Amino acid sequence: MQYSEGQVGRVFSVRIDDGEDFIREIERFVAAMNIQSGMVHFLGAVRNATLVTGPKDAVIPPAPRAEEIFGGWELLGFATIYPGVEGPSLHIHSAAGKGIRSLTGCLREKAEVYLVIEAVVMEFVGISARRLPDEATGVNLPVFDRVLP
Repeated sequence: MQYSEGQVGRVFSVRIDDGEDFIREIERFVAAMNIQSGMVHFLGAVRNATLVTGPKDAVIPPAPRAEEIFGGWELLGFATIYPGVEGPSLHIHSAAGKGIRSLTGCLREKAEVYLVIEAVVMEFVGISARRLPDEATGVNLPVFDRVLP
């Protein structure tokens, strides 16, 4: 187990509006505010989005199973922020629901906002971490500065 210790720095409330791409806008905000490490809590709705709902089979490296959602789904989610190879890297997970249907997974590629998504972005200071490609799993994983014995 790896870890790093830090503290909460700045806290932002963010509104992303109808028609905007949530993923692109939250990444743009994080970069503009120069947030190196932190987390995002969010709620709202999307017109359409792509969710990775797990692997096709439980093998390493995984082949992702993607689900497209359309037509106004409610979202509730969480993301972590760490420096990546090309700047801030967000790992975004969300529960999405419409009527009695629901999905949970990794929000990727696109997420067109329906009405609004409200987000709270919390910056962490003092965290020593990077999100880097992992050869064994084939995914980008956070790498921290300490190991728990």
